[in-house]
Amino acid sequence: MVFSKTKAPVWYWIVSILAFIWYALGVYYFFAQTFNTSSYRAMYSPEQLMVVDKMPTWAIVAFGVAVISGVFGVFGLILRKEWTKKLFLVSFFAIVVQYIYNVFIGKMYELFSLAENVRYFIIPVIAFLLYYIASNVSQRSWFKQ
Repeated sequence: MVFSKTKAPVWYWIVSILAFIWYALGVYYFFAQTFNTSSYRAMYSPEQLMVVDKMPTWAIVAFGVAVISGVFGVFGLILRKEWTKKLFLVSFFAIVVQYIYNVFIGKMYELFSLAENVRYFIIPVIAFLLYYIASNVSQRSWFKQ
């Protein structure tokens, strides 16, 4: 096994920790939705719950793939592994698939405030930025081979 001699800067570790928290929250929300917990249902109005309850299995699976591949991608960041960028790319595309339902089919944005709808922009942007960071880190040889 060949190890990189290039040391990752402090910001890399800060981003890794923040990404872990971000994806851990995503995993929490995924399992809350999957198990239909009372805290999950309390986040929505009755009108919003009607749309959320109709979410098809493929959209829920895409949500799960997005957050679980993202968490493993974060572990890859922490371990400084080359395969990290592939997991973040999978996470990004799974978010896009999930948003096909959330935005275009379920039109959930119609039921939420502007502040709540900002997530439809922020979540894929963060996922793409993590993929971008992992790709650049790979090019700078900060990952272990």
